[in-house]
Amino acid sequence: MTTNVWLKQEWKDVKLRWNPDDYGGIKVIRVPSDSLWTPDIVLFDNADGRFEGASTKTVVRYDGTVTWTPPANYKSSCTIDVTFFPFDLQNCSMKFGSWTYDGSQVDIILEDQDVDKRDFFDNGEWEIVSATGCKGNRTDSCCWYPYITYSFVIRRLPLFYTLFLIIPCIGLSFLTVLVFYLPSNEGEKICLCTSVLVSLTVFLLVIEEIIPSSSKVIPLIGEYLVFTMIFVTLSIMVTVFAINIHHRSPSTHNAMAPWVRRIFLHKLPKLLCMRSHVDRLSKIGSS
Repeated sequence: MTTNVWLKQEWKDVKLRWNPDDYGGIKVIRVPSDSLWTPDIVLFDNADGRFEGASTKTVVRYDGTVTWTPPANYKSSCTIDVTFFPFDLQNCSMKFGSWTYDGSQVDIILEDQDVDKRDFFDNGEWEIVSATGCKGNRTDSCCWYPYITYSFVIRRLPLFYTLFLIIPCIGLSFLTVLVFYLPSNEGEKICLCTSVLVSLTVFLLVIEEIIPSSSKVIPLIGEYLVFTMIFVTLSIMVTVFAINIHHRSPSTHNAMAPWVRRIFLHKLPKLLCMRSHVDRLSKIGSS
């Protein structure tokens, strides 16, 4: 997850106090952050190797209060659950703390549990459902280390994927059924099945490029496409068999075996609620 944030930090430094009356009423000054002490607050679960933010000036008040709000571009690791893609919710967290100081030297206090989103820019693919922070402590044999964890619950906006991915996939699935309505003497049955199979393969490759690669969670739409491709392949096999049977003739093939005649002309039509071929012939002969 990539985030552009302003990490506001505030502390008191007793060495930076002065009397405004002694300096012409000056109460606030701007000092480069490299010229004074700053807490080494870093993002622990970063994904690009950069632990610190930008080096900007700090605001120092006459009572020793130092405010530092450096902008930073963080890339943090986040476990993605794409089961219900593109209608998925993701919960990503960012853990901040001091890199070298323990809690007795630098204690971290959370000013507000809600993340300030006044300068948030809307994204065309994601929306923030909630963004909250909480304080925690990690202890070992000698010291305790405070940290702040910000949790971001984000929702994917599904309109784009619904229009250009899900609806075409459903339409292609219905085209597979239409294959069985074409006459057996039409060669377009195989062409239609093959075209649907190729189209589903393309959609599957598109989904593979969009979502992150993981063997732990498979999106439902991916499973749907795979099973649809299997059924389309089976329909191609059935269509080839049906066309082969249709074009058989006594001059090129042997007569139909008795067990084949019994299954396909007597038993199978009853199971499929179809009129038997023998009944149709007898009706034509009587008329």
